[in-house]
Amino acid sequence: MKKNVFAGVASAMALAAATQAYAQTTQVTADGDIIVTATRTETLLSKTPIAMTAVSGDQLVQKGITNTTQLADSVPNVSIVRSNGLQITIRGVTSTDGTEKGDPSAAFLADGIYLARPQAQEVSFFDVERVEVLRGPQGTLYGRNTTAGVVNVITASPKQKFGASADASYESFNHVNGTATLNVPVTETFALRAAVNYDRRDTYVNKASTDKFSWGPFKNVFAARLSALWQATPNLKVLVKGDYSLDDGYGVNSVPITNFFSGNVGSQSAGVMATPTYNINASSDALRTSNLNEQWQGKNHNKGAGVMGQVDWNVSDSLTATYLGSYRTMDRYSLGSLASVTGPTAGNRTTFTGHYWQTSHEARLAFKKGPVFLQAGGYYFKEQSGIAFFILDFFGPNSQFGFPQDPTKAVTKGAFAQGSYNFTDNLKLTAGVRYSSDDKSRVGATVNDNLLTGVRTTFQTNNASRNFSKTTWRVGVDYDLPGIGLLYANVATGYKAGGFNDGCEIGTGTGCALPASALYYQPETLTAYEAGFKVHTPDNVLRFNGNYFHYDYNGLQVSSVQNVCGGPCQVTANAATAKVDGVELEAVLRPAKNHTIDAMVTFLDARYGSYTPPINGANANFSGLQLNRSPKSVVALGYTYNQPLSNGGEVVLNARTRISASYALTDVGNGAFFRQPGYSKTDITVTYNSPDKKYYVGAFAKNLENRIVLTGATGQTASSSFVGTAVFEDPRTFGVRAGIKF
Repeated sequence: MKKNVFAGVASAMALAAATQAYAQTTQVTADGDIIVTATRTETLLSKTPIAMTAVSGDQLVQKGITNTTQLADSVPNVSIVRSNGLQITIRGVTSTDGTEKGDPSAAFLADGIYLARPQAQEVSFFDVERVEVLRGPQGTLYGRNTTAGVVNVITASPKQKFGASADASYESFNHVNGTATLNVPVTETFALRAAVNYDRRDTYVNKASTDKFSWGPFKNVFAARLSALWQATPNLKVLVKGDYSLDDGYGVNSVPITNFFSGNVGSQSAGVMATPTYNINASSDALRTSNLNEQWQGKNHNKGAGVMGQVDWNVSDSLTATYLGSYRTMDRYSLGSLASVTGPTAGNRTTFTGHYWQTSHEARLAFKKGPVFLQAGGYYFKEQSGIAFFILDFFGPNSQFGFPQDPTKAVTKGAFAQGSYNFTDNLKLTAGVRYSSDDKSRVGATVNDNLLTGVRTTFQTNNASRNFSKTTWRVGVDYDLPGIGLLYANVATGYKAGGFNDGCEIGTGTGCALPASALYYQPETLTAYEAGFKVHTPDNVLRFNGNYFHYDYNGLQVSSVQNVCGGPCQVTANAATAKVDGVELEAVLRPAKNHTIDAMVTFLDARYGSYTPPINGANANFSGLQLNRSPKSVVALGYTYNQPLSNGGEVVLNARTRISASYALTDVGNGAFFRQPGYSKTDITVTYNSPDKKYYVGAFAKNLENRIVLTGATGQTASSSFVGTAVFEDPRTFGVRAGIKF
């Protein structure tokens, strides 16, 4: 897209703009409450009638959270793991398709901007004001692909005062993480903020193979952000943020599935799932050791860049207009290897190149007068990519089997409105509706190239195009208990667009042989029923939140790798139904000065209602089986002690433990039912804060039990040339950290 076109569209839409701005700083009240913007307007967390968790920047430091995956320890029923980028699971709802044609079920936002590619999401996690995690479908105000919920990382914006800071940590596995910021008020109405981050660590995998290649570093990321805030008039504010990231890290991140499981790790017979046995006595080192051979020196070179802009205009005392727009690009290049255990000359080399860009524009209007609060707006999103993935020597020497796809396009258009009416000072009714239209298309092929003759054999054309649309809605009621808290109940719907698999539809071109029912998969939809409370004692010694929810989940999209296109390719299909029931309880208790206890308890029953996927030519019955990454119960406990010192400083001790029940990791494509056993993980930190908190130093230990927790598992069959692999969370680590600010 040409820059002048983008600028013209942005300027035009800014004049039509809509709704309240995102807060520029994390405002924490004296009693520990946080001001959030989950409903697109500023509200207290305790008065926001949805299931959500907000973590401030200071709390991120206190808890030692330095990347997005660690958020799950502080948020009920949330799992965030690395699987071809970030894979977010909320209350059992997730997506395993991280390719250019796939969509997540949980939307990841950076400063309110939807990031479509999971591979682009983690590098935004520095100089953070707060993180807001919304659980449940957010199909009215947020719209695109929010069946599961929303994770919104809100970065620091410029302020009208000079300031600078630096934070650094060193951890096991040569993990170095450092961030520096500078905030400059240029004039009384204009301010700039710059932030840079460097994040590098080695792989957690112990190398036991005979290859001669380096397996690291796992990540080697440099990222920078420049922000500008212009308060043009008391009623007009313009915020612009530009960012850049470069990741040259290459690290082996998987091990043979036989490290974790013994027995049959592939399907047994037609329609029957294999159930391998977990190697419960294996040590951490043994679980993390790999004898898989790399076929050449692996390499990554991934670049990302983007700009976002937000314009807020207080048209009158009752009317606010906001425009939020962005443009982003990402380039990915990697050399890798398919797993092999048969020797250093076996297996296959792989190459991947990809270029992606996306643009989004949202215009909102907010009207508030008396008991009425209305929001309405429009949304436009477009993503386009061109990728090529090849497996070298797959059909013999001097050949490459692969998937050149260019372009793949996704266009979303939406219109929404939501309103609230206060019948009394305490009783409020909220209702909203959104219409979404999604156009998806791709041009590509599955091919094999003879590198000696230059002849390309096309196994199938991968051309597809289809439109999906849906109207989603929300109705809720909440009652404010003066001096005590909030009661709420709501019904909300969510929608994620359908898509397409490899191939092309009969009658659309030469060699096109798939019926539409096999080529396309349909949208997934979800209806959520929820009731909850957020209460506190009059002196705020105790805060207690809880909710119950039930999901009717239809057409959930299940992805797996299958050999159905001349080689391995990802296939997505709609499972018939699923049901989810759960209870979430959170409490914060301050029994005495300087003592804080927090607790989280969740109960989750996420299961297939009706699903019969084909396993080795016959249908397997999944009815009643647990959805992936959905433990039935989780308990998390934390304790913080602040010891004031005579010099005005303080020492802060924090200990946290998380106890999880077992959960499923089903590999539908290979017909294997894996299960991660129950486990506990404990973290401790000790921090010294100087007087006025100008600097701090600390030490920490994570996962004291050294439990190696599975996040992904793939099986294998006797006829497969691919080795089953396992991916896992962080092992035990120790580290030190320090920071200073001016």
